[in-house]
Amino acid sequence: MKKLYIPLLSLFLWQSCSSDLLNATPESTKQTNNFYKNEAQLEQGVNAVYGSLQYVGQYQLAMPVIGELPSDNTYDEVPANDSFTYGEFDFFTIQPNNSLLASTWKENYIGIQQANIVLNRIGDIAMSQSKKDIRTGEVKFLRALMYFNMVRIFGDIPLVTQESVNVNDYFGQGRTSSETVYDFIESELKGAIALLPEIAAQPGRVTKGAALGILGKVLMTRNKYNEALPYLKQVESLGYSLLPDVNKIFDIANKNNAEIIFDVQFASGLNGNSEGSQAYQMFSPSGFSAGAKGHNLPTKEIYNLFTAGDKRQEAYIGLTKNSVPYSNKLKASLTSPADGGSNIVVLRLADVYLLMAECYAKANDPVNGNVYLNKVKNRAGLPSVSISDQTQLLDEIAMERRKELIGEGHRWFDLVRTGKAIQVMTAHFQNTLGYGKAFINPYNLVMPVPQNQINTDPAIQQNPGY
Repeated sequence: MKKLYIPLLSLFLWQSCSSDLLNATPESTKQTNNFYKNEAQLEQGVNAVYGSLQYVGQYQLAMPVIGELPSDNTYDEVPANDSFTYGEFDFFTIQPNNSLLASTWKENYIGIQQANIVLNRIGDIAMSQSKKDIRTGEVKFLRALMYFNMVRIFGDIPLVTQESVNVNDYFGQGRTSSETVYDFIESELKGAIALLPEIAAQPGRVTKGAALGILGKVLMTRNKYNEALPYLKQVESLGYSLLPDVNKIFDIANKNNAEIIFDVQFASGLNGNSEGSQAYQMFSPSGFSAGAKGHNLPTKEIYNLFTAGDKRQEAYIGLTKNSVPYSNKLKASLTSPADGGSNIVVLRLADVYLLMAECYAKANDPVNGNVYLNKVKNRAGLPSVSISDQTQLLDEIAMERRKELIGEGHRWFDLVRTGKAIQVMTAHFQNTLGYGKAFINPYNLVMPVPQNQINTDPAIQQNPGY
């Protein structure tokens, strides 16, 4: 992927060079006050918001790493690779100068600023009202998604909702409370739902189902289970379905299939091999493929959690000849190791079904809780369960989420939102070889603010403990 390094509140637009995929790779920059004069230019701006999701600090690497590596799902085989950048997440020795966190902060705000520009300018563009509504809904969703990821990672963050025409406008603002940020996210997603279509006109675009599902997850993160369930239930009526064959979910030849609600698009072999993802190379065992780094590998523990008859064990996790687990959800590229063509899934129906099961369990409705839990179990080839005890049912749902979504960037956030991160990770360190000195503190539930942001704007203060 080509990179464009620009300030947090910059005045520049990315241009898309791809017409068939939402791979908004920047070829040049234009000052926005001389741009956005017609519908074609506005479309480039919208595609640029999508393109921000492809950056290392978003879904190319950061979200799969931060959502898994601090948890008991994955580990760093060679922590010293890449200057301990990834190993710090594995052992909770995360430093404010961690380069992946710096990219996460910067590149999410690049996307947020681009979204602010589009939303500020779209009203003056001559285009049909129906298309204008759809593009507004898409960009509102994308901005809300980026803020959701940021607030889950860092806690309080600066909330910037207007286009900035002066980079000094927001210096000294400091961090906005996470509750205020969550309120904004909820409002944005509810607004997007009313504007988005049920079926995407182009693979990779946001639909109503994506906004409904992410809103449900946001509400559950805020412990609003009763409010979340009605939104999640609406997803079920939109035509998505669990694929009968779990091997087909992540097959590159079967992208954007009926189970996928929203994913970030990558493609191998385009534009000088610059449109692919580094994830396969970075998340493969050392020596397994050219340049493999051994970061974010599935643990042997989770591989062994799959019981006999569970089709997902081999479909989701492979083993090297030395019995080192690796993700089968990421596929090797035929062009170059860092040009992977696997899309990165943000939301799929199995995730929604398990969220629904959790909501029903929280509402003391074990009958429906079991129904949605068993949809995922049965697809995996496992028999149905009938669990009446609320605690046992919630534990079983959490286990199914752990197995079904391995490597997709959910486990750490699940542990934090359910209040189990410290308990689970303390036990994991005690029971796993190689973690004798590892320890999780309460302050580790959020990540440190990148030091370069604090150095630039002292009003942005560090999280306690770092």
